[in-house]
Parts: sequence; C-alpha cells; structure tokens
Amino acid sequence: MRKFLINVNGTKYEVEVEEIDASAAKAAAPKAEAPKAAPANKPAGAGEKVTSPMPGNILSVAVKEGDTVKEGQQLMILEAMKMENEILAPCAGKVTSIAVAKGSTVESGTLLCTIA
Repeated sequence: MRKFLINVNGTKYEVEVEEIDASAAKAAAPKAEAPKAAPANKPAGAGEKVTSPMPGNILSVAVKEGDTVKEGQQLMILEAMKMENEILAPCAGKVTSIAVAKGSTVESGTLLCTIA
C-alpha cells in the first residue's frame, strides 16, 4: 500500500492506494463490448448514393426500400459526438437500397442508402 495526501478545494485527505502488477491489472480490467460494425454493404441500387458525412452510430432509419421520398425528407438519424444529426434526402425519388440498420456504426463516406 502507498499513502498519498490529496488536497481537494483546500481540504486535505490521506488516501491509501494498493499497487498491483501489470498482469493482475489486465486480468482485473473489464472487457469492453466491441461496437457493432456496419453490416456488409449490399450492392448499391441505381441512383444517387447517400453517404455518411461523419463517423457515428445510426440511431434510427425512417425509410424502407421502395419508399418514395421528397428532397429534404429525413432518411435517418446519425449520432456523432453526442449530437443527433438528421440525414436528409438530397433529391426526390424512390429508395432503391438501404445499406445500414439501426445500431450500426459508420465511418465518414460509408454508403447509407441509394435514391433513384
């Protein structure tokens, strides 16, 4: 055990910290759950590709394949840096493919969907 004197806002506290070796620390460390990866991209449908503007997680998908969308209509919500970002349709048309699902982790430039 090692003793330390810690000062927090003018109040001193004496604390004891147990030293452990590196191998014990690795064994005791909880294993982090691996983030969900984006599903393997389906072949892109014909039309305009909608890609992720930044890395993040897909919180919701508001459209299905075959849906008709208007320009500016919400397609999905991407969470990035604790902010929810709407992914909007860049053009009017029919959704020909959706390459991600709710809960997917995406990188910048990842294909999200295609609109024809």
